[in-house]
Amino acid sequence: MTTPPPAPSGSPSQAGEPVDQARTRAEAMTDAELVGQLLMPSVGLSDSPAAVAALVKRHRLGGVILMGNVENTSASATAGQVRALTAALRDAAQPAGSGLVPLIATDQEYGWVTRIKSGVVQLPSAMSFGAAARPDLTEAAWKGAGDELAAIGINLDFAPDADVLGSPANYVIGSRSFGGDPQAVADQVAATVRGLESAGVAGALKHFPGHGHTTVNSHDALPVLKQDLASLTKGDLPPFQAGIDAGVSLVMSGHLQVDAIDRSVPATFSRKVLVDLLRTKMKFEGVVVTDALNMAPARRWAPGEAAIRAFLAGNDLLLMPVDLAEAEKGLLAAVASKRIPRERLLDSVTRILRLKLRLAATPTAGDVGVAAHRDAAQAVAAAAVTVLKGACSGPLVRGQVSVTASNGRGQQVAWLSAALKAQGVSVVASGGQRVHLVGYADGTGDLASGAAVTVAMDTPYLLRSATSAVRIATYSSSEASMRALAAVLAGKAPAPGRSPVAVTGLPRSACNG
Repeated sequence: MTTPPPAPSGSPSQAGEPVDQARTRAEAMTDAELVGQLLMPSVGLSDSPAAVAALVKRHRLGGVILMGNVENTSASATAGQVRALTAALRDAAQPAGSGLVPLIATDQEYGWVTRIKSGVVQLPSAMSFGAAARPDLTEAAWKGAGDELAAIGINLDFAPDADVLGSPANYVIGSRSFGGDPQAVADQVAATVRGLESAGVAGALKHFPGHGHTTVNSHDALPVLKQDLASLTKGDLPPFQAGIDAGVSLVMSGHLQVDAIDRSVPATFSRKVLVDLLRTKMKFEGVVVTDALNMAPARRWAPGEAAIRAFLAGNDLLLMPVDLAEAEKGLLAAVASKRIPRERLLDSVTRILRLKLRLAATPTAGDVGVAAHRDAAQAVAAAAVTVLKGACSGPLVRGQVSVTASNGRGQQVAWLSAALKAQGVSVVASGGQRVHLVGYADGTGDLASGAAVTVAMDTPYLLRSATSAVRIATYSSSEASMRALAAVLAGKAPAPGRSPVAVTGLPRSACNG
């Protein structure tokens, strides 16, 4: 900052109105400092804290997103590694006593989009929450997860995914979605937002206005949403509105062409989508962030031009530009030429600083590896298990049991084997009744002929092609999900879940309506 902090919010100004600390601070910034607040590049979770701190200082960054996976055998080492990095970021981004914090973000959706895979509580996938259909459990689990993210210095999680899943072929979203019913997804999104935000971690709804009704991966090409406005409003927007009403801090714009609103550009670059719809009609007043600007639909322009266009369309934060220096240079030139009006720049930075001030004022305490947080995750996993074909009481396997999995999922085999043994089931290396696990990106060739039980650890669609007498969905490959599965297989627990998406030829549940 270039000036000392102003009077606390609520102090009278000369006009008799409360002082807006965020606006006052923004107005005191140089153009370079203002532009730095807009940019959020990625850094690796295993990067040197010193190198990351130098990057933040060089570009006057207001925040970063932590990318990559951290896998260690020691949970404390993982937590310590991330804590060291986030501490360096805080020291580099803001001077002591400023009352502000940098935005330190990551993609911790859980399920198959999980950046930190050890050292913090692991929740099941979003679709597991949808199958459980228990917003109370959802809120509790996400509060625990948020507490642990806050404990290692992360204050922004790009979650939850608010997309309503349409086609079974939509692999880019898949089990990241809570399901296919707009109202049920809305209930889960709102509960997730309440849990995460109450932990002092800002949530972000994605991918606005909805990535669920397309089979195109927006990392590689531009998806086109062809539904009419009435279908979009009824089928895609309810979860976003529910998250906004629940108090979410950010909304992420998607690289999606929305024909019913704007055929000319992706939503990320459309004022009709981000201003007319999101800000004006849906009354969102928080921070709008782009999806990653290194994705294919955003690369149609050079890095500087893409940053300018995304900003002028209504985004406040510009995520992961292809070339940070070029994006910064382009934005500064646009401010100097008045292509970007200073008032527009101040509006966005004011929104960002308001978020930072709120996060700085939100008490966060606690640690990682908390038993109550693991219990909350386990409760969701247990409530999600769904028998789509098979008996609804008693053991589903008898005698000796072997566990196999497609694509060498040794960790899940080990977890399930150990959990079955804990339930008193005799587990052998081969032979006996076979329990076969399939998961993310598997196809019919990954099914096992002759398996007594087939388990879908991602979306349940593949179960329609299985021939097993017993077909079960956990929707997730987490350790908690494997423990919950073992209890059902052993006949020690019911399977209360219902599939949140339709599977051809199978009921939503063989045991629950």
